[in-house]
Amino acid sequence: MAEEKKEPWLNYLALTTVVLAVCATLSTFKGGGFSTRSVISQAKASDQWAYYQSKSIKGNLYDLEAERLRFELDNLPDNAAPSLRQHYQAQLARVADKVQRYAGERKVIEQQARKLEAERDAAQRQGQPFGMAVIFLQVAILISSIAGLLKRKQIWLLALPVAVLGLVYFADGFFLFF
Repeated sequence: MAEEKKEPWLNYLALTTVVLAVCATLSTFKGGGFSTRSVISQAKASDQWAYYQSKSIKGNLYDLEAERLRFELDNLPDNAAPSLRQHYQAQLARVADKVQRYAGERKVIEQQARKLEAERDAAQRQGQPFGMAVIFLQVAILISSIAGLLKRKQIWLLALPVAVLGLVYFADGFFLFF
């Protein structure tokens, strides 16, 4: 049986296909990592917003309590004991402190939630190019495989621009230049 002579471009086809497969694998890995980071940041942000909501509810309850105390204080009879007025004023001061405390806590919680949302958005921005890279790299690998099977250099040359686009997206995933 005579051995068929291997065309030199087939070596380049094999090499480029391996490089594309490695880049596609890395893109999948990095994209998955950023996707996971995005989901985790979103979950943590949602937890912070739920915590913010609970602080808002507690603050509103104390607001209502303050209104009730003010109403009762304003409607005390003129002959009410001064100690009773002082008691209402002390209770109002205590409730006002709690209202202020909850308002301050809500501001801190809101800042933490917004920071987590920014982390989520950054992870999504960084992960998106990796997803695009996987698509183009896989298409280039597919076209290269067809070229290798059919031993048609022209088909492989069609895969190269697709591969370059995939590699550009791959690099963009690291450096975000788009």
